[in-house]
Amino acid sequence: MDLQLTGKAAFITGGSMGIGKAIALEFVREGVNVVIAARRLEHLEAAAAEIREAVKPLGDAAGQISVACVDTTDMDSVEAAIASAADRYGRLDILVNGAAHPGGLVRSELENADPQGLLQDIDIKVVGYFRCAKAAAPHMRRNGFGRIINIGGLTGRGSKQISGMRNVAIVHMTKTLSDQLGPFGITVNTIHPGVVETPHIHELYEKEAQKQGLTAEQVEANYIKVTPIRRVLQPEEMGWIAAFLASPKSGTITGESIGCDGGLTRGIFL
Repeated sequence: MDLQLTGKAAFITGGSMGIGKAIALEFVREGVNVVIAARRLEHLEAAAAEIREAVKPLGDAAGQISVACVDTTDMDSVEAAIASAADRYGRLDILVNGAAHPGGLVRSELENADPQGLLQDIDIKVVGYFRCAKAAAPHMRRNGFGRIINIGGLTGRGSKQISGMRNVAIVHMTKTLSDQLGPFGITVNTIHPGVVETPHIHELYEKEAQKQGLTAEQVEANYIKVTPIRRVLQPEEMGWIAAFLASPKSGTITGESIGCDGGLTRGIFL
């Protein structure tokens, strides 16, 4: 399927590693010109170099990749980075919001939970996504086309972590923005990745192993056991989903919250 993405431009926060980097790679393979954004320049440059090397066989069919340092808790930083990206490529069509603390900062019980950590989680992920959408939307309106993809998390669909409330808030924001931006040809959706093979998931295995008195390998095996497809997901699979949602061919899907979790979530969402 031709996703009709060649020549479009994307800005991806949290793009230096993990799911964000995988989405950036898939976009560049599809001919999208991409700016990956994060706080650490060295991580961004390493990711960009890796992506350039991966798409070399595609030659001119591949998109370009560039980097931008950005602090999503600072509106001025966000506006400057997104304006620079739009100037660089002459347009901005796609925003992927992914900058956040993996798993959240508040994963403990109420008596040990840190209110400041919760505020930081919300500022970075919820308000940070809002800042980026606010800065990107005017560029999309001018083209009469736009795609905003928010990376959520399964903790928003359960009660295990207090920080999961940030993912619930993102879903609400997604639906609200889909109403406001739909008339301008802009869709807004959230994806909730499951257990994906990234460096961060191995950090989570170690933390959970200490809490449960298990090994990290046993924690991983337990996740696999309760996942219907019986495996850990791969980052490129998140890239494939994001590429479809970013394409003109996904135009009927907006305001949705999509679990990309191999069936791990057992809830029924109408």
